[in-house]
Amino acid sequence: MDIRLGNGFDVHAFGAGDHVILCGVKIPHDHGLVGHSDADVGLHTVTDAIYGALAQGDIGQHFPPSDPQWKGMSSDVFLRHAVELTAEMGFSISNVDCTLICEFPKIGPHSDAMRAGMAAIMGLDVARVSVKATTSEKLGFTGRGEGIACIATAALVKP
Repeated sequence: MDIRLGNGFDVHAFGAGDHVILCGVKIPHDHGLVGHSDADVGLHTVTDAIYGALAQGDIGQHFPPSDPQWKGMSSDVFLRHAVELTAEMGFSISNVDCTLICEFPKIGPHSDAMRAGMAAIMGLDVARVSVKATTSEKLGFTGRGEGIACIATAALVKP
């Protein structure tokens, strides 16, 4: 059996807007997130964790921000691509663990919807998808409320 782990990390700054999209869920907020696509830091990080486990680069290599066709794109497109590539390479996703790092918005009230949405995209039972949050205790750019960071791990298996 071939077991692979991949890690992902991403950050996005707050900017103008009235909501953020995190792990596929639109959350009302007094700021948006800045990015070339929809700036979904959660889905970007999980996507990169999968690419990392496959040793297939990162999201920027598959979907370059210099390419205008990805401007404003919904990040589920990126995650779906990583899932398809996983299957093409003979692997399946065992589980995903995603941690959002921010002072706000509060993640807890939305984590079940985030887990369900990501599980559906990846074809997994929701029990195999973890979404949680932590603060940075008011330290650094996330602590000052300047943006959101995220870290994720994906485990892939091939019989």
